[in-house]
Amino acid sequence: MRAILLSGGLAVVLSLAGTRVAIGWFGRRGFGQPIRADGPTTHQVKRGTPTMGGTVILVAAVVAYLAATLVTGSLPSASAWLLMLLFLGCGAVGFLDDFIKVWKQDNRGLSSRNKMAGQTVVAVVFGVLATQLFADERGVHPASQHLSTTHDWGVKLPLVVVLVLIWFIVAATSNGANLTDGADGLLAGSAALIVGAYVIVNVWQSNQLCGSARPDAVAARCYEVRDPLDLAVFAAAITAACVGFLWWNAKPARIIMGDVGSLAIGGAVAGLAIMSRTELLMAVIAGLFVLETMSVLLQMTWFKLTRRFTGTGRRLFRIAPIHHHFEHIGWAEVTVVVRFWVVCGIFVALGLGIFYASWLA
Repeated sequence: MRAILLSGGLAVVLSLAGTRVAIGWFGRRGFGQPIRADGPTTHQVKRGTPTMGGTVILVAAVVAYLAATLVTGSLPSASAWLLMLLFLGCGAVGFLDDFIKVWKQDNRGLSSRNKMAGQTVVAVVFGVLATQLFADERGVHPASQHLSTTHDWGVKLPLVVVLVLIWFIVAATSNGANLTDGADGLLAGSAALIVGAYVIVNVWQSNQLCGSARPDAVAARCYEVRDPLDLAVFAAAITAACVGFLWWNAKPARIIMGDVGSLAIGGAVAGLAIMSRTELLMAVIAGLFVLETMSVLLQMTWFKLTRRFTGTGRRLFRIAPIHHHFEHIGWAEVTVVVRFWVVCGIFVALGLGIFYASWLA
């Protein structure tokens, strides 16, 4: 627990101070955010706001985790290194996308195909390493070849199927986080809630770990996972880094997170879900990401269907993702953000409730 507290405390300090430095550094070099032309008109005032602030979240979280782990006399576990691979790997794809945007001053960065290619490479490398290597003394790998909600269930799946599922989870979650990052403070606040939930999940799993000496970690209910406490330390660092960044990213944002932060956060959530054996439960805990993604998919599908059958494409929402729809109908941006934080909190509470109820059952 000392490592969790130290990791979180150090991350929030590094993020608070580092973001303030980044605002000036990116600003002086003209790394300003281009704004989509069809977005809410109120967002045009953000044009030129320093972007790629998510870089600070990555640096603060990684440095805080490593420092807390070493200071408390431990070494990073295999699971933590793999989570770092997803976190930094997805962040690198996002950084390239952001850099192209600011270099060309165009809201279009990497093509969808190239961005997906980068995410695929990161996800597949993670999947192979997590499922095939780094088994502990109990023979437990960081990731399993089963589907899971709070525990593994069903038959062991072929490796190729597992890799496809891991790719889908990483791509869907990182892109869902990316879609959520469209209003001042929306993703930073939501990510703090979602990743913070995984601090609780991993601490609980550590206390009820299969093979532990605790009398209540009975075989029928214990958790067959690897390195849950170390994952909790890293999750605490990411959570605190998001909170520190939110100080400067809340409306009116002094800096924008950019894809480097949103893709990295989504990748981290995916990694935490996969290695804590809660892949399906993650769809509830990160329900806001699902909501944002579904709004885009529904918008595209409805537009294509109506254009095909009526000749005129129609929209379900004024604009997608859905948080922009509410801005278009007159909600103030800060109202949208706070209410979406509430929605996110409800999803997180529901997911944690399901997790605990599974233990009681």
